[in-house]
Amino acid sequence: MAHIAIVGGGIGGLPTAYELRHLLPREHKITLISDRSKFTFIPSLPWVAFDMTPLENVQLEIEPLLKWRGIDWVDGRVTHLDPEAKTLVAGDRTLNYDYLVIATGASLNTDAVPGLGPDKGYTHSVCNPHHAEMAREAWLEFEANPGPLVVGAVPGASCMGPAYEFALLADHVLRKRGLRDRVPITFVSPEPYAGHLGIGGMANSGKLVTQLFEMKQIDWIENAAVTEITPDEICLADGRRLPFKYSMLLPPFLGAKFLRDVPGLTDAKGFVPVKPTYRHPDFPSIYSLGIAIQLAPPEKTPVPLGVPKTGQMTESMGMAVAHNIARDLGVIQSDPVKPTLEAICMADFGDTGIIFIAQPVLPELESGTRRRAIAKRGIWVSWIKTAFERFFMAKMQNGLGIPWFEKLGLGMLGIRLVEPLSEAERLEEMTHGSGSGSRPSGSRVGVARESVQNP
Repeated sequence: MAHIAIVGGGIGGLPTAYELRHLLPREHKITLISDRSKFTFIPSLPWVAFDMTPLENVQLEIEPLLKWRGIDWVDGRVTHLDPEAKTLVAGDRTLNYDYLVIATGASLNTDAVPGLGPDKGYTHSVCNPHHAEMAREAWLEFEANPGPLVVGAVPGASCMGPAYEFALLADHVLRKRGLRDRVPITFVSPEPYAGHLGIGGMANSGKLVTQLFEMKQIDWIENAAVTEITPDEICLADGRRLPFKYSMLLPPFLGAKFLRDVPGLTDAKGFVPVKPTYRHPDFPSIYSLGIAIQLAPPEKTPVPLGVPKTGQMTESMGMAVAHNIARDLGVIQSDPVKPTLEAICMADFGDTGIIFIAQPVLPELESGTRRRAIAKRGIWVSWIKTAFERFFMAKMQNGLGIPWFEKLGLGMLGIRLVEPLSEAERLEEMTHGSGSGSRPSGSRVGVARESVQNP
């Protein structure tokens, strides 16, 4: 019997636990560990911030979901990990494991810029449920006493989608409230150009974004490095000072502290290097997925910018990890697989939206291009995102990782979730690394630690 421990109960951890339970006989024990008792559908948090949906509509209590599915539950924060002894400490418990799946998501580096909030500063974020609720309370106060609005991200941020959603949803909400003429909106981005998204742009993403900004009378500043935030001003490296009454700025991400504390496990920012199967190059009992993994940017940008790891990318990573662990245990006999990192991403702007289809998300190393890249705008995108939220919540409620009908639907769109390893990747998997996490063919996962982030 093997014990598989999964740290993280979000969009990465919970579906991976379901997929493992689907693949593995009950003789194998699966434990999900999280310091949050509720699963939250993070992509809906901008709606929560604008009071468009209550937080409880996008949350589920985790323990009851696991109870009848043969998955154990530990409610506690992991404070210590010993990969050599294969033990971890969560709350007041010490657990032994045979395989560990790291699906922790990200810690928010709100100390990156003086005055960055919300806990100790003056800005808001929508990166976790607590912050989204704080943003909502402040937004309701802002509507009663409106003024300049600044939205965007600070240097090193790695998921620009929520910032674009927030700026354009704010425009939509303010127009409905009859307040837009009292609220100048400025979008501040570390991207080299609007619509870059941390992935070198995609299809006509830049054109679609800037057209919307012009249409909605939103000013934008590219290559912006926020250096300090005071109670009423955003200070930029070029000397400009932007007054604000309300601001939502995305922070950079870090790996969880207990990961950063383990010598040789992560890079300097706490992100975990992985081989093509998403196994750690030096600790073969450890797999990782989602925001926790090391993923290199496609290009060096003037202002540091990270790479987004979307929900569908994370699900495909979890599917690959579950398959490969089941293969390790001899439960299935098929070849090892890797996630394709092909993804659909939907951004809702209230009265319109943009859908992105990227195959893969990052351009191929050899060609510098993607097999397919689509960006389309329309009100129908908002409807699709709403429907997808309900579908995903229903999946989690019913204990489904990635059911056959979802795979079928994605297949009809030409999107694959996992694929077999190439010959070069097979050879890489047969060797243990020296901590460098060499780069798998055709992707930027697991590159050398020193080169992962822009300086």
